[in-house]
Amino acid sequence: MDTGNLAILMIIIVSLGFFLMMFGIVYLDKREKLALIERNMDPRNYKPQSAPYQNLKWGLLLIGAGLGLFLAFVLDRTAFHYGDNSNIFFLYVSLIAFFGGVGLFVSYRIEKREVLDKEDQRIEKL
Repeated sequence: MDTGNLAILMIIIVSLGFFLMMFGIVYLDKREKLALIERNMDPRNYKPQSAPYQNLKWGLLLIGAGLGLFLAFVLDRTAFHYGDNSNIFFLYVSLIAFFGGVGLFVSYRIEKREVLDKEDQRIEKL
């Protein structure tokens, strides 16, 4: 298969994928509105639940992934001088995943502490 045919095939696949993604989004939105109507709820008044800690979660995830990437780079340049770089890929992936997970865990602990503090304040007011 030459590059011309491969480019045409790629254009077709990307266009088809984009169309299917848009169709899926519209279909699920309509289905959600129909489900609200079946429950005798007005879809215009429906407001999605806010996620107050969403930015914290994404921020800590990206900070952790960046820290993992930086640490993998430093270890690659200083500690691991292998002749072939076939196993270095796994170092990068594992450290990014590990520190991303640490970031998510820290986010969970912060959210849990905030929720418990709010409950304690509410109980003290009673």
